[in-house]
Amino acid sequence: MEYGNKIESAAAAVKALINVSDTQINEVLKAAADALWAAKEEVLEANKEDLSKMNPSDPKYDRLKLTAERIEGIANDMRQVALLPSPLNKVLSEFVRPNGMTIRKISVPFGVIGVIYEARPNVTFDVFSLCLKSGNVCLLKGGSDADHSNRVLVAIIHKVLEKHRIDPAVCTLLPPGHEATVALLQAVGKVDLVIPRGSSSLINYVRENARVPVIETGAGICHTYFDKDGDREKGRRIVNNAKTRRVSVCNALDCLIVHRDRLNDLPYICSKLADSRVVVYADEPSFDALSGHYPAPLLQPSTPESYGTEFQDYKMSIRTVHTIREALEHIARYSSKHSECILTESDETARLFERQVDAACVYTNVSTAFTDGAQFGFGAEIGISTQKMHARGPMALPELTTYKYMITGNGQIRD
Repeated sequence: MEYGNKIESAAAAVKALINVSDTQINEVLKAAADALWAAKEEVLEANKEDLSKMNPSDPKYDRLKLTAERIEGIANDMRQVALLPSPLNKVLSEFVRPNGMTIRKISVPFGVIGVIYEARPNVTFDVFSLCLKSGNVCLLKGGSDADHSNRVLVAIIHKVLEKHRIDPAVCTLLPPGHEATVALLQAVGKVDLVIPRGSSSLINYVRENARVPVIETGAGICHTYFDKDGDREKGRRIVNNAKTRRVSVCNALDCLIVHRDRLNDLPYICSKLADSRVVVYADEPSFDALSGHYPAPLLQPSTPESYGTEFQDYKMSIRTVHTIREALEHIARYSSKHSECILTESDETARLFERQVDAACVYTNVSTAFTDGAQFGFGAEIGISTQKMHARGPMALPELTTYKYMITGNGQIRD
């Protein structure tokens, strides 16, 4: 089977990276960025073919779409990764035991990292750059929605690798079918780690069927709480940015929680959302506050399904609370532990929120749109981990390494 041979080749390519220097890796990344930009017309043509098969109203359409500007951004992210220090061979700790033996804890690559993703062709280059920089082979399992785009992108990468005399199998693209997913998840002894990026159904499937280690990059059900001490001008700008900057991404705002004392400010806070035609599902108090101030066709009464939903669309729910405790309870119930925000001028309230909210990223007076590896200064990212083992939040170079212990002595034996 084709996918079986590809997995075998990827596993064998691990040795090819052991002796590749960081300087060589940086040269490859910069060359790949240049090659991507030079081939942008070919990439856009392939992407156009993928887009032609998807309904523009599908929330995944925006994720699938590449533009010259987005290609330039992907290339710049690769160049940024090339400038970052290598995460490998770092001495994480060092100590000497009473018997004289020295123990060092050293950062090393995982080996083979499989990434399963849906309609996001930008992930192809992001994963390649981060895996190569961290000394890992990447096994890419893209979805059929982006197959033309992904194949062109990987072909560009392979040409650069071959030119630099590095085994192209260090970046391997599996076929888009379900059988390849199954083979990847069952590749015990060949794949060291799998990272799913996509819908909750994809992540649940990977979690339930994988026989290899998994790091979950969960769905983003993101809340912003406008406190009784919140600044309404900051609130207006942050809520609009978090909701409308890119609605299809996992850090987009899904639910605005507002303190009852600030309902009179709600029309002002939500005013810019109307420019983007955001549909608002409001509970009774917030509905009453917005009636006559927000376009009637865009204002709908909330239902139980309005909460705990990742809309990935120009849609948002609103929940009114009497206290911050009630806001915290709502977040604890519906959060996916991705990104949560409070808007307040009270330091005491902010600290309470920061301590109590269980999420990978907790913001005070900042848009959740910043949950992104590049925005954190990490270069590109391989995903946003919502779990607590090994990695949490934007996963970049340090999170793509594990460690081993190096023990040095002078003939010590154990009694």
